[in-house]
Amino acid sequence: MYGVSGSNGSNGSNSSHSAHRGNSASGTSGESGESRESGASDANASKRASGTDGTRPGPGGGPGSGPGYADGDELGARAARARALAVLRVRGRALGLAVLPAAVAAVLYAGGVTGHFTGPGWDTARWVTTALAVLVLLVATAVALVVARSRPAVTPTVELSESAAPDLYRLVRDLADRLEVPPPSAIALTPDCDSWLEDRSHRAHGHRRAGAAPVLVIGSPFLWWMRVGELRAVLAPVVAGTGPAAHPDIAAARRFVRGLDAAVAVPRTPGLDPVRRLGALGVGRLARTLLLGCRGHAAEMERGVAAAGSERAQAVDYGVRIVAQEQVGLAYAGWDRLLTRVALPAWRMGRWPARLDAGVVSALTELSRRDRLAAGFTSRLGERPACDLLEEPGAVDEATSLLAARLFHGAPAGPGAEWAPVEWGAYAEEVVDRTWRADAARLHQVLDRVAAAPATPVPAGGRRPGLAAAPVPAAGPDAPPTLARIIAHLTVPGGADGRHQDPDLENPAFEDPDLVDPDLEDPGTTATTTPAADALAAALTAQAAREERGRPVTQAVEGFDGPGPLFPLQPPRSGRDLLADHVTAMVCCAAVDTTDAAPGLDWLDGPALFVRGERCTDLATTVLALVEDGDPEPLRTWLTRTGVRAEKPVRLV
Repeated sequence: MYGVSGSNGSNGSNSSHSAHRGNSASGTSGESGESRESGASDANASKRASGTDGTRPGPGGGPGSGPGYADGDELGARAARARALAVLRVRGRALGLAVLPAAVAAVLYAGGVTGHFTGPGWDTARWVTTALAVLVLLVATAVALVVARSRPAVTPTVELSESAAPDLYRLVRDLADRLEVPPPSAIALTPDCDSWLEDRSHRAHGHRRAGAAPVLVIGSPFLWWMRVGELRAVLAPVVAGTGPAAHPDIAAARRFVRGLDAAVAVPRTPGLDPVRRLGALGVGRLARTLLLGCRGHAAEMERGVAAAGSERAQAVDYGVRIVAQEQVGLAYAGWDRLLTRVALPAWRMGRWPARLDAGVVSALTELSRRDRLAAGFTSRLGERPACDLLEEPGAVDEATSLLAARLFHGAPAGPGAEWAPVEWGAYAEEVVDRTWRADAARLHQVLDRVAAAPATPVPAGGRRPGLAAAPVPAAGPDAPPTLARIIAHLTVPGGADGRHQDPDLENPAFEDPDLVDPDLEDPGTTATTTPAADALAAALTAQAAREERGRPVTQAVEGFDGPGPLFPLQPPRSGRDLLADHVTAMVCCAAVDTTDAAPGLDWLDGPALFVRGERCTDLATTVLALVEDGDPEPLRTWLTRTGVRAEKPVRLV
């Protein structure tokens, strides 16, 4: 991966979800084709690259870049070529060290033939040097073969053929002609708010043509939120990166760095026998040493390439790009909320939204409505969207949505009985309602076990030292699943004054190994808490952990090692947060079953409860008062106001 970011005009990405690009220590990738070796010719090559020898660089910034393209005299391009030569010098020094023992042995043999180095001592030196030279050459050959044959990582993307997006290919080629750079060889989409160039000329990737141009990877949310002119302006500095990428020195340096990075990962390859794994460890260690030696130069090379692309792109739609950059930030904000608040609950329930990119438009429209800073952005929606450049936007959206699920949740590669697409119109019924009822069922299942746990004997004084009167469950195990039972269990007599302050106080529920996972520590139980909430939160945490461990191992995404999810979105939650979510789900189930409330979808906040057509926004504070303080009055007031009957059993999954 290399090129200029579409979001900030610099190489790479600042987004939290951009880690799924091809891995490289410096964020680079190589070009296929051969380049001249560094060494004695480096000084002359540097002069030719910078133009200090009185000649101008060849087309595309250097010799052999291809006819018909700009010279590439940007300051960033010259700096990138200088850094590329520095990377190649590291390779040259490594090669020099590898052949040094052989050179010494050749000198000793020449001295013996000419009669200068004769005698037993020189004979011994020749044999020792020869053995050392053979050993070093064998190791160097093994390292070179592993570096050359290792498969560089490739970003999982949705490939777009020219027949599937002829207008988009035409736009990119026209942009490359205006920038006077080679056009990308192909276009692919990624479920992320960024764009970059990625080399896929390695034979393991199915592209055997030497010197093939890199692939343009475009963030799919850009196509649905941006207009055609905005997309062209954002892609201009990215496409401009194909010019420096065609320079043979930069291509060779990138190929060298990508090969080293791939070689570092060879020891982690599954299925290696002990002998091969030992050899792979040695090769990986040497590759890591070389990678550390050239990492700084490679990073500066990529910055130079990014600067050159940004400088060249200033001549194309520069005014539009300033406005488009605001849309990039807005798109990232909406995409992040859509993934974490809307898509993640669906993935947990075995459903994947099949129109995530279309949903980002609704999310960003809602964000524009709420945020004064985003006001007016929705007026652009009357212009032609960039997704019109696709022949079948719906099919492409479905493919990128499935890829997002595989990347961020570790889902299967295709639909199945427990993994099916869901349309936005059915989201409330198939995701929101099912999620609430599954959480409510888990809460009552755990409460049954907590209620059945034997209680610790109470001292003669009536209560344990430092502990307020312990709450007594409203009913024993297997009681009807009612909201009143939950409220009674969590209520502390005396309200907030009944909380205890000792986090190390012994609680009977923590003594049952079936209720608590000893490997889990709940940070939510270290603050001022209630004993009933502590026990229930710990049991819920253990139950959720057991269910997570029971999930089948998902299929690995092509281009990465190991099972998914590659980049999970779920942040760590404390037991107290988990308990609050389950109590909220129980309240929502009771509201849906006993009133005219209904589950719904908020594009920025995810699952939401709608009472008489209005979204309920004041439920969270009342639940927190019950969970954290043991005070049921705010929740009971809310239930009375909305007409929810807490004593009625709710329908569980």
